[in-house]
Amino acid sequence: MTPQRLERIEHTLSLRQPDLTVLTDEVHKDRNLSAIVRSCDAFAVPVAHCVWLGEQYRVRRNHSAGSGNWVDIHTHPDIGTAIQTLQQQGFRVCAAHFSERARDYRDYDFTQPTALLLGSEKTGVSAQAAALADEHLVIPMHGMVQSFNVSVAAALLLSEAQRQRQQAGMFNQRRIADDDYQRLKFEWCQPQVARICQRLQLPYPALREDGELADPQAFSALVNQRDAGPV
Repeated sequence: MTPQRLERIEHTLSLRQPDLTVLTDEVHKDRNLSAIVRSCDAFAVPVAHCVWLGEQYRVRRNHSAGSGNWVDIHTHPDIGTAIQTLQQQGFRVCAAHFSERARDYRDYDFTQPTALLLGSEKTGVSAQAAALADEHLVIPMHGMVQSFNVSVAAALLLSEAQRQRQQAGMFNQRRIADDDYQRLKFEWCQPQVARICQRLQLPYPALREDGELADPQAFSALVNQRDAGPV
């Protein structure tokens, strides 16, 4: 852990926007999923949500540039549950969807808690999701093609959200909760140790100011004891 990397980790975490997220509804191409997660990281979104029918949400490292390490992924069993869960948490769910009530995405106030809903590649936002969404947003187009690629749409919407939040001063101070900040700082500084703790259900050990373990010998002894099990 170099001082430069630690500084970058702390600075990146200080910019994270806990009340901005993305929800994908059965976006099935891993290339698109990875690109969306990469945009989430770039635009300071700490958590992405997805409705995923398979056993495991896949983020391709060669397309995401490792951004799956920096964005938490929450999965939901169906779109209705996902939308209602986010709404109960105070998010306005905004579907990228053309309809009679849709408005230009630049006219929406992205400084309020917002979850951007993106539909599947083939069918877009489902009728159920469109009915449950609080807002419908459209990105104006002037060509023959009727819609953007889903990952491009995500990047455009998040870019506007970043612009508005920048103007409102929402990046001027840390907004992520202290507990989340400390947890993520540990996981980003010590990813291998974090995985060991998760596997053995151990609390994260203390870090020094430089991002290294405060007492690595004690942690190693604890891991060896837990791995050995009862005698």
